Amino acid sequence: MSAIRSPVFLKALRSLLLPESLLTAPEDTRPFESDGLAAYRNTPDVVVLPDSEAQVTAILRLCHAHQVAVVTRGAGTGLAAGALPVDGAVLLVLARLNQIKNIDPLARTAVVQPGVRNLAISEAAAAYNLYYAPDPSSQIACSIGGNVAENSGGVHCLKYGLTVHNILKLRAWTIDGQLLEIGSDALDAPGYDLLALMTGSEGMLAVITEVTVKLLPRPERAQVVLAAFDDVAKAGAAVGNIIAAGVIPAGLEMMDRLAIQAAEDFVHAGYPLDCEAILLCEVDGVNEEVSDDIFTVHEVLAASGATEIRTADSEEQRLKFWAGRKAAFPAVGRLAPDYYCMDGTIPRAQLPHVLKRISEMSIEYGLAVANVFHAGDGNLHPLILFDANQPGELHQAETFGGKILELCVEVGGTITGEHGVGLEKINQMCAQFSTPELTRFHEVKAAFDPDGLLNPGKAVPELHRCAEWGAMHIQGGQLPYPELPRF
Repeated sequence: MSAIRSPVFLKALRSLLLPESLLTAPEDTRPFESDGLAAYRNTPDVVVLPDSEAQVTAILRLCHAHQVAVVTRGAGTGLAAGALPVDGAVLLVLARLNQIKNIDPLARTAVVQPGVRNLAISEAAAAYNLYYAPDPSSQIACSIGGNVAENSGGVHCLKYGLTVHNILKLRAWTIDGQLLEIGSDALDAPGYDLLALMTGSEGMLAVITEVTVKLLPRPERAQVVLAAFDDVAKAGAAVGNIIAAGVIPAGLEMMDRLAIQAAEDFVHAGYPLDCEAILLCEVDGVNEEVSDDIFTVHEVLAASGATEIRTADSEEQRLKFWAGRKAAFPAVGRLAPDYYCMDGTIPRAQLPHVLKRISEMSIEYGLAVANVFHAGDGNLHPLILFDANQPGELHQAETFGGKILELCVEVGGTITGEHGVGLEKINQMCAQFSTPELTRFHEVKAAFDPDGLLNPGKAVPELHRCAEWGAMHIQGGQLPYPELPRF
């Protein structure tokens, strides 16, 4: 009998929680079978919904004692199957730990539990004219614990950074129930930078129960410029030109024709429909600085071949422009029965080349692609359109997506910018990292979780998996990792 089905284990688990906080019936656990990447599904055996840190630690200690694996889940908005349930594991849902414990307007910090929604932090801090900068498109729903697990970004990450740049401290618990207090209220802490290690660790090392985030004062003025282009490559080149001109936008986003049409039909943001791509470039700061930067951005965009340039003339219009971009992912759902959202990052200078190659691969694979991405930091989000009801199309979309990620690595980029690796990109980790690097990753995992009970099978592939993957990707007669055995 699996340990998770042991009467002794289940009885002990029930003793820690209210009856409604422990789910075992398939009709109750099935809503947790996937995260935002619905192509990957697995109904969990047991779901627990603790409402306190004490319950979390007790659950972890019990699972460790019985050698039962634990997969931690937040709001379930992840897009890499990072919170996909694992057979024989407890699914630990932290959505009920959703309290903002403290806001310190003088220190410009907020102490929050992991289930607090990203946007709720800024809403609570607005009374002090402060806000939390990282703003994923799912910020109305995604939770801060998940943001830390995936090192999420958003449209304003170019200027203000990812989650790792906007947090100060974590309370986290190892699988055997030991407390880790990582980081400091100061700008730096002695010792290894475990705060950065924990951020983006995808639930592999510890379970986070509290986060101290940095808050920023709202800028005096923010203004966005919309530029239309008759060629996607020109729009890609304009991104680098803006940065080269000395302007660091608060946000610099790009959408191609398909994404524009979908977003405009859905939100009516006022986007031009007779172009191949648009850029949204927002600058913020004090009045004088914004005026100077807007002038420079206009000049650069015109010189880069923009066919139309608009500047939002009101806060309402600025928000409308961004509403279209924020709604682009759900809007693209209007174009096809299904879409597969990728997440890779490349050097900005490679944008024109990579966009051209994606267009060529779209023809090769016979699947349309809508491109929506954080152009300023090279974080691509190609949305591959397909119909899961058509035999083979899901596999075709997955294969196409994998090739896009491998292209990102080929040009000096990475296989993820903010969605994480999860299960979705685990094969492409074999393209990104060498055997010695992957070995070090496993050693770090073992230092925190020697029994491999936290989110097993995710993020870091076993070396034999890379050998098998390499055997299917022989190039020029050579395996990517010739030191590994063939299978």
